[in-house]
Amino acid sequence: MDMTNILQWTFVSECEIPGDVDELLVSGEVAVAAYKTLRDSAIFTNKRLIVRDAQGLTGKKVEIYSLPYSSINMWSTENAGKLFDLNAEVELWTRAGHIKINLQKGVDIRKFDRIIAQALL
Repeated sequence: MDMTNILQWTFVSECEIPGDVDELLVSGEVAVAAYKTLRDSAIFTNKRLIVRDAQGLTGKKVEIYSLPYSSINMWSTENAGKLFDLNAEVELWTRAGHIKINLQKGVDIRKFDRIIAQALL
């Protein structure tokens, strides 16, 4: 596998679920949590992970990634433990490829892990 093609996102902190996410949801889909990214937001629903990525200087162009939970084969979480409370890392192995999510200091890695587990198991 060519490791240069890993998709990477950074989640800075948990945030309110954006009000305009409803226009992206299908019937029966509900947003359950959201995280601020470097330029936009990532939303966990009961069916998928949606990552919105504002692009360009003005941020008016927005690319939307949609990752159905059914495409995730395995995941791992890694953190330094409670002593240092440093950044944590999540890796997702999917049918679409390998995805790495960096969690900044303020993100609760265990809550994040539970969200993924509840969605997949």
